[in-house]
Amino acid sequence: MTPQSEAELADLIAAARDPLSIRGGGTRALMLPQGPALSTRGLSGVTLYEPGALTLVVAAGTPLQEVRALLAAERQRLPFDPPDLAALSGRGGLSTIGGVAASNASGPARIQAGACRDCLIGLRFVDGRGRVVKNGGRVMKNVTGYDLVKLLAGSEGRLGVLSELSFRLQPLPQTEVTLTLEGIPAADQAAVMARALSSPWDVSGAASDPAAGRVWLRLEGFEEQTRYRSAKLRARLAPAEITLTEGAASAALWAGIRDLTPLAGAEVVIRHSARPSHMPGLLQLIARTAPAQVLSDLGGGWLSIGCSAAEAPALLCALQTEGARAGGHARLLKAPPAVATRLPGAPPTDPVVARLNAAIAAEFDPRGLFAPARLSAEA
Repeated sequence: MTPQSEAELADLIAAARDPLSIRGGGTRALMLPQGPALSTRGLSGVTLYEPGALTLVVAAGTPLQEVRALLAAERQRLPFDPPDLAALSGRGGLSTIGGVAASNASGPARIQAGACRDCLIGLRFVDGRGRVVKNGGRVMKNVTGYDLVKLLAGSEGRLGVLSELSFRLQPLPQTEVTLTLEGIPAADQAAVMARALSSPWDVSGAASDPAAGRVWLRLEGFEEQTRYRSAKLRARLAPAEITLTEGAASAALWAGIRDLTPLAGAEVVIRHSARPSHMPGLLQLIARTAPAQVLSDLGGGWLSIGCSAAEAPALLCALQTEGARAGGHARLLKAPPAVATRLPGAPPTDPVVARLNAAIAAEFDPRGLFAPARLSAEA
């Protein structure tokens, strides 16, 4: 089923009798649909774009690549730099802007610009009764229903099918520079990145490759200003060995970090969120548990871990146990269906939170149409 309008989408949901599998581009779902597939790809196109007001209203099925191209032509961007996981998933497809919002997908710029939900100023969706619900507005000062906008961002399609989204935008920086620090031990990388992020030099990305001893720090802005800030940051981090990468080369480096390109060859990818101070202990835990490749994005708040399917159960269990003990959580980003069906895609939910989630779901989806047996939803 691929409705071509919001009204058609509402009619299909109102008439549905069995659970539905909501699909966008299919780049973020771990498993194949378990119920009748309802695709949002027919809901595509830009409803309103006002570059002067830094505002975009777009249909949920619009490919993320098209949104990026449209904004780049006006030297603008989505501030939260959403990842495109098509290459990581290995299944092809085009990531949709609705899937970005449904999963609250955010990139390394999150440390500076906030997450997707912080840049989402309005939305429209169809709930489990087939009702069209509008929340928020089309300008930044309109905060009507702001809490509901945030509730839907990251709900993974559990409360309804997104049909239209409104975002605040950001001008593209005139230039960007990446400082690459070499020879930094894995145990010291979090402290180095934290020192840079806590500086007054406005770092917009901080990531590392623990095994290679490499740390990347990004600065963006006007050319002269960025040159001055990068010099100050180099002085702050001395005597580390530092090289500079500028312009398009820097942008390509961060696109790879954002889209987890270095982990594309891994059979299973696990993402773990935790406090930066926990990073050294987590790296030790991973090293003790299984051979793995780790990519750290401290700006986005993640450790992304690639491993074999055979090692995945022990590694995921160890990380989820540590998350329950010390805070944070681990979940699957990529896994073959045979592995995904045997593993918990996300850690157990706290009983109080589970009751709250159930009460909210009962309001928006009383028939359980958006809760089939699957690990991930709109993508």
